[in-house]
Amino acid sequence: MLGALLDYPDQALVEALAEIRTALAKHRGFPPVTRLALINLVDRLSARPLLDLQEDYVETFDRGKTTSLYLFEHVHGESRERGQAMVDLLAMYEAKGLFLRAGELPDYLPVFLEFLAHETPAQAYALLGEISDINRQIAAKLAKRGTPYFAAIAALLPLAGEAPLMDASPTVCDATAKREVDGEALDREWQEEPVSFLGAQAPASAQPVQFYDKRPPR
Repeated sequence: MLGALLDYPDQALVEALAEIRTALAKHRGFPPVTRLALINLVDRLSARPLLDLQEDYVETFDRGKTTSLYLFEHVHGESRERGQAMVDLLAMYEAKGLFLRAGELPDYLPVFLEFLAHETPAQAYALLGEISDINRQIAAKLAKRGTPYFAAIAALLPLAGEAPLMDASPTVCDATAKREVDGEALDREWQEEPVSFLGAQAPASAQPVQFYDKRPPR
């Protein structure tokens, strides 16, 4: 469900939102505040036209380096190590019978969550723990920017046995305010403490990142 909420919105997601809302309301793996934040996200998605959801998604995840859903961008940037890390992660998927569609990258968080959904609970728990630092940083940035999407990533923390965000309520801001965040500020945000994933440590000085979009051009 969290992978679906974090993927690029389409009609299939819109049609599934009511079912997702019902399931989240009963889910025992989330603290009450996490469930409420997730339900708020689902309600916000349900209340808007699909085109608006798609525009908001691009604005949220494709305009800032620190909120990218491509995990290795938070670890390797554009270093050469990223290519080998992609190959290794893809091999892990294919060993479990998960093959990606054309244009999908293995470090895209919704893809990784789909993989975890087919793992044993113990293995999924361990792998979620490996990306908890990345998830915490992304969720904190999203909450600071005032988008309800923070809830879907913050919800991964308790599933990995991690403490929830200290502040589980996003700062109130509108779309206009979010667009006023300039590139220099986002670049400064990128210079934060390094994170690791699958044994890889982020370089001390991160290289500029490039976004890879699995969606077809409009």
